[in-house]
Amino acid sequence: MQDLWAALCLVAVLEGLFLFVSPGGWKRAAEQMQAMPDRQVRTVGAIVLAAGLVALYLVRN
Repeated sequence: MQDLWAALCLVAVLEGLFLFVSPGGWKRAAEQMQAMPDRQVRTVGAIVLAAGLVALYLVRN
């Protein structure tokens, strides 16, 4: 359970870092995502999710 909390904290750190370093880039990315159809956003989300799971598997084993 401690690893889960550590991972969630790391996500918050990375999200905050992106917003701190490049707020304009983050806003542009959000605007582009709004223009994308929901199906395409879901597809990108699924790809990122799968890549994250594979990376986690490789790091943990």
